[in-house]
This record gives sequence, structure tokens and C-alpha cells, in this order.
Amino acid sequence: MTRPGEKTSVELRLSADEALVLYDLLARFADQGRLEVGDPAEARVLWDLQCSLEKRLAEPLDPEYLALLEAARARVRGAAPR
Repeated sequence: MTRPGEKTSVELRLSADEALVLYDLLARFADQGRLEVGDPAEARVLWDLQCSLEKRLAEPLDPEYLALLEAARARVRGAAPR
């Protein structure tokens, strides 16, 4: 498990098809400002990503998950964690 502010990375693998489906979903999100699944393949790619992350992250099982999540969000936004 990483500690707040610790510099780490997580690598995920996608097939070329998954990458294309995910790209289109994210491009629509960028254009429309909302994330809306338009095809069952998009839902599948998102579920598969969640499963991959679940295998690599310890934080979702941590009792302090909500605090860890808020601190991570703050770092991603570029703000200091509370």
C-alpha cells in the first residue's frame, strides 16, 4: 500500500480493442462533459479496468479508505491534502 504523497505508479494492460473503446468513451466525455456508457463494450472495458485496479490497490481495503481517497483526489487536483 502506498502512503499519502508517495510517488508510485500502477501499470495496466489493455488490448488494442479495449484501448480504442476506452479512448472513444473518454473522447465523448471530454466533448460532452459527462460520462455515459453508450455500448455494452464500454461497460465491459470499465468493469475490466476496475477489476485490474482492484488486484493492484490495497487502499480500497484500508479502514481509512475515504481519507486516502480524498487525499489522492486533492493531490490529483494539485491541492494540498487536508
